Amino acid sequence: MNNFMDKDFLLDTECAKKLFHEYAENMPICDYHCHLSPKEIYENNQPEDITQLWLSGDHYKWRAMRSCGVSEGYCTGNASSKDKFLKFAYALQYCIGNPLYHWAHIELKKYFNIETPLCAKTAEEVFERANEAIRNGDFRPQTLIEKSNVKYVCTTDDPTDDLKYHMLLAGQDLPFKVLPSFRPDKALGINLNGFSEYISSLSKAADTQIDCVQDVINALCKRADYFNEAGCRISDQAFDYVPYEECSKEELDIIFKKGLNGEELEQKEVDRYRTAIMLALGKKYNELGWAMEIHIGALRNNNTAMFNKLGADTGFDSVDDREIAKPLSRFLDALCKERNLPKTILFNLNDKDNTPLATMLGNFQSSEAESKIQFGPAWWFLDTMDGMTAQLKTLGNLGVLGKFVGMETDSRSFTSYGRHDYFRRILCRLIGRWVEDGWYANDEEILKEIICGISFDNAVKYFNF
Repeated sequence: MNNFMDKDFLLDTECAKKLFHEYAENMPICDYHCHLSPKEIYENNQPEDITQLWLSGDHYKWRAMRSCGVSEGYCTGNASSKDKFLKFAYALQYCIGNPLYHWAHIELKKYFNIETPLCAKTAEEVFERANEAIRNGDFRPQTLIEKSNVKYVCTTDDPTDDLKYHMLLAGQDLPFKVLPSFRPDKALGINLNGFSEYISSLSKAADTQIDCVQDVINALCKRADYFNEAGCRISDQAFDYVPYEECSKEELDIIFKKGLNGEELEQKEVDRYRTAIMLALGKKYNELGWAMEIHIGALRNNNTAMFNKLGADTGFDSVDDREIAKPLSRFLDALCKERNLPKTILFNLNDKDNTPLATMLGNFQSSEAESKIQFGPAWWFLDTMDGMTAQLKTLGNLGVLGKFVGMETDSRSFTSYGRHDYFRRILCRLIGRWVEDGWYANDEEILKEIICGISFDNAVKYFNF
């Protein structure tokens, strides 16, 4: 029997151990997609305790607690910090097979030097030891980022954001960079409540009068230029599926007016508006040399009562099952044939889409960048041992794994960088097995390049950092 999560956790061959410990383990991190707050990074406050550090805003943990019958007061309510932590520990002991169990223990060891398995019977001890470490140590955001060997943090930012905190951070002498990412989801949400108010905010931010769809495009492009000056190199779009419906300029403006007035829109009208905006933005991203991330497949805000109570991103989203291949192909092709297709990373949330996305890459590659079209890392509900392994295998089978840009955290927690350790162990486990089985040559020079590339180097080159 192997020891519990020891230094060789998941590394089941001698080759895997060598690849991880000699190459992957100490590589820097390029966190090219996360939801960390630049304001919190700048203010750099010490957390009060491990509950504030771990449970505040972490819907992964809340979902597990709810699934164990824990009442909402211990998740998002007013229960004490200690009681919230004890309830989380109670739930965690039942999360066998869930990456949350591994993440928690990687973080306890990495940041608190605690190797005690966390469960209900050890919860008070771990709570006290972790809080003692916080009282006597430095757990401020900037320290945690530096300790995690992170070199690039790319936050997720609305086009109307003034990027105040990014600019303040840029003026500090830090061993890492905090860069904005451009996420225009609200400008695309013509069918959602608050669209008219958002367009007013966009108009103000861009200092541009908005009366038609072209005005929206002009305003977004103006804001993209502003983001670019602040170091932005990445855009990010979230779709349950990629829309593709063309129409005339006249029809677009009619749809836009209906959206501004809060009138009900047919799905095809929504898709026509989104298509026009995304084609224009794709062109702009390409001009700026940005990468375009497209996250596909979330079915969001399923629980209406809890959405009304807590809002979005609180743990009530799941996986959608729509067909995505054809509209995605038409969208990418429309940009490609006009020579407007930017570097693109395709993320899927449903594992049924692994093969469609991994084969889509080869349709639009070019010499403009190595693996210009990327199959994004296993994301959110696929961010598991099986999900990551399946993504790596699929990309290896159907694409070029050695040019993969690797892992990102997609997290709101400053200790979540343990997920990179988890990913790198899974990567080395898989490649180590292939080498040991004689499926790939035991060429140390090339293997080192592949492991270091996927861990960090490929992303830095791809994003022009």
